Amino acid sequence: MPVFLLTALTMLAFAANSVLTRAGLVGGGMDAASFGVIRLVSGAVALAVLCLVTRGHLRLGGTGRVTGVLALLVYMYGFTGAYNSLDSGLGALILFGMVQITMFAWAVRAKEGVSLRRWIGAALAMAGLAWLLWPVGEAQVSLLHGGLMAIAGIAWGVYSLSGRGAADALQSTAANFVWAAPVGALALIVPATQGELTVDVRGVVLAIVAGAVTSGMGYALWYTVLPRLMASSAAVAQLTVPVIAMAGGMALLGEALTLRFTLASVLVLGGVAIAVLPRVRRRQS
Repeated sequence: MPVFLLTALTMLAFAANSVLTRAGLVGGGMDAASFGVIRLVSGAVALAVLCLVTRGHLRLGGTGRVTGVLALLVYMYGFTGAYNSLDSGLGALILFGMVQITMFAWAVRAKEGVSLRRWIGAALAMAGLAWLLWPVGEAQVSLLHGGLMAIAGIAWGVYSLSGRGAADALQSTAANFVWAAPVGALALIVPATQGELTVDVRGVVLAIVAGAVTSGMGYALWYTVLPRLMASSAAVAQLTVPVIAMAGGMALLGEALTLRFTLASVLVLGGVAIAVLPRVRRRQS
């Protein structure tokens, strides 16, 4: 299959995570803890089976495992909890923006060479996110849920950075999911004792699809196609995720498109594009 089609399928899977989670919580009658646990366990099972089929074994050890597992748990439950309130596209935009800002902050901390263009891009992205979350008028974004998604974005950025040195990205991801699943199940204890767990057949199906297909298989597909993409191409591809999620939310969940969200999206995605895309050099005559 051509790289373009593989990349498009991967971006659809990433965006579908937002739409499926929002649909499971709002339309599927699920609580965030139950949805998150089912998604996590489904992803662990799918990735473990994929490793056994393609590698012949599942390796659960490796360096950076604790960091990867903790970051995955924070991402998973921040992401799920945020979608109790946020629309699909809005959540994906905050998540994506914070992932890129986290990567930028890591580069600064590691004293990598950070150009003025990258500083300008990061500032624009931060300004767009701040404007989006600033309480104005009646259509305010919940600071609690926006904050949860921002934390999820930071966690996913840390997760990505911690796994950059993995010899086998698929094995590393599968191990993180397998270790995180039983730990994540502890999140059910408090709501279970308070009778706050709500499980619905439709919500369970959506959580399984979000875990096994759009998360497990989606991540596996991304690791397959990533070595075949230039870094700039991978960055451009990820710019489409919030847009696809927004379109899915509007088409399937009846979510509205506001002028404020549109303009903030231009700031965030434009800033990220300025920061991550390579400068085009003129050919010398």
